[in-house]
Amino acid sequence: MQVTIENPASAPQPLSPYYSQVARVEHADGSALLFLSGQIAEGATLAEQTRGVFETLDALLKAHGAALTDVINIRTYLTDIGRLEEYGSVRREFLTGTPPTSMTFEVPRLFRPEALVEIEIVAAVPAGR
Repeated sequence: MQVTIENPASAPQPLSPYYSQVARVEHADGSALLFLSGQIAEGATLAEQTRGVFETLDALLKAHGAALTDVINIRTYLTDIGRLEEYGSVRREFLTGTPPTSMTFEVPRLFRPEALVEIEIVAAVPAGR
């Protein structure tokens, strides 16, 4: 097993120098697990921020030969759980097919005061990608 931790140059860079965006755990058969740090995005509305987060997650996955269809677990942090349906409608645009395992939490605030949503994921990448 080999672990690589990085910030892919082909994806948006982290908002802070104190974390890495992707941990790739390579298995002997060539498959891998990708652990992506929580992501936030700019936007005036929850829908805009959610869309931006999924676009960033998609870019981080693509940098490792993966796609949103490879996501097996998602954790979402919302500052207002009452807006779950608004978040969910955007999420369904990006995560099609069988939904991954999921947890959603309401939190009083995120590390940036303007952030309404933060999302972290785990993806399973088959051998050869």
